[in-house]
Amino acid sequence: MALYIPKAQILHHRMPRLPSSAAVAAAAQKRQDSRTLGFLQRSPLLNPLYHSNPLRMAAAIVPGNSAKSAGVVRSSLIEPDGGELVELVVQPEERAAKRAEAAALPAVRIGRVDLEWVHVVAEGWASPLRGFMREEQYLQCLHFNSIRMADGSIVNMSLPIVLAIDDYTKEAIGVSPDVALVGPNGDFVAILRSIEIYKHNKEERIARTWGTTAPGLPYVEEVIRPSGNWLVGGDLEVLEPIKYNDGLDHYRLSPRELRKEFDSRQADAVFAFQLRNPVHNGHALLMNDTRRRLLEMGYKNPILLLHPLGGFTKADDVPLDVRMEQHSKVLEDGVLDPATTIVAIFPSPMHYAGPTEVQWHAKARINAGANFYIVGRDPAGMTHPIEKRDLYDPDHGKKVLSMAPGLEKLNILPFRVAAYDTSVNKMAFFDPSRAKEFIFISGTKMRAYARNGERPPDGFMCPGGWQVLVKYYKGLQAEETGQASAALSV
Repeated sequence: MALYIPKAQILHHRMPRLPSSAAVAAAAQKRQDSRTLGFLQRSPLLNPLYHSNPLRMAAAIVPGNSAKSAGVVRSSLIEPDGGELVELVVQPEERAAKRAEAAALPAVRIGRVDLEWVHVVAEGWASPLRGFMREEQYLQCLHFNSIRMADGSIVNMSLPIVLAIDDYTKEAIGVSPDVALVGPNGDFVAILRSIEIYKHNKEERIARTWGTTAPGLPYVEEVIRPSGNWLVGGDLEVLEPIKYNDGLDHYRLSPRELRKEFDSRQADAVFAFQLRNPVHNGHALLMNDTRRRLLEMGYKNPILLLHPLGGFTKADDVPLDVRMEQHSKVLEDGVLDPATTIVAIFPSPMHYAGPTEVQWHAKARINAGANFYIVGRDPAGMTHPIEKRDLYDPDHGKKVLSMAPGLEKLNILPFRVAAYDTSVNKMAFFDPSRAKEFIFISGTKMRAYARNGERPPDGFMCPGGWQVLVKYYKGLQAEETGQASAALSV
């Protein structure tokens, strides 16, 4: 597929061939799509990388649509991958018997990141996946970034969701078809059914997921390299909902709970924004502008899903609890409107795998019911671990999303670049004709400001949100000073 596809082709690519008896309906649909295309071409938010599902877009935004006229407004505009949301937590009345069964099975101990993946799969973020990948699924994911369903359809699946075990555990399992998963605290978490054990070729997995085997990749160093030489796949039965008891569980809304919330708010569009950094006013400008554009396109009640990643992150990222407090201040200070914003935690671990990982982030939001996804510069990227450059081309994430197999039904909204405009002392969309008047403040630079007790330029972040970061870094410095003093005294 060519990189830049004309919009008309984008609106119609991969449509099933209609029988001749449907010619009249097809002509009507074509006229509708033409009107839809007019909306898209007039919006400066969108560029040729934007793609959409023509049937959903036509039903959603063409003026005079009969569904809207009839008052039927639902945010569940996009069905889960595979057509049905996978939910793998056993019913309360079955849990005692399942736990007793688990106690009699060979045990596989899992770590914190493995538990996060159990959480992800159990709630349906990875639908239609029903457990840790068996070898056939793993190879499709690794080589094609997608999985073919039994009916021949394709679903996107760009990150391997696998469980590694060592030689000792493999021997202990023997020929048992099922195993019990034991969590970091020693409790039974799940039963893995009809298992398959296969070789864990770490080098191939790392090379294909990250595009490099350079040392220093956070997920690789902390999760993959220390893990076992075997992978075990199978179907999960999760014994009870995954809870972390960290004061943030009420933010961890499942895909089903999010879809219900969107419907209760009578949303007719849901646009998701993924982040792992504190929200500054540039982010807010982008999110508020996106909502304005959607209103101009004919939507009546677009809802923002502000969806920070809540699983594994690298050591120098701002911790989840601090980020959630900062996000709350952003809403309290009125930077984002609480009436049109839902803040929830996405439980996935972070890989920092750039264009490969951003597909996973987008796919998971489909399963949560979002039909728009905002993608920015260098999504899921990081600096090269041993060279002074970005690990990935900063534009490749949005380009890959526009072409990724299995994501055709999701509407991709490319970022508009925001920076600090010194002429008005606030965050604004970057104007190349006045490039010298703009300052780019990266996440790294923002953290350095807070760590060093420096004030960022006025208008960069709401005061309440900034104070959360300053308090965190002051506490971190005091802790580090105390540890250094203790080491010297020893």
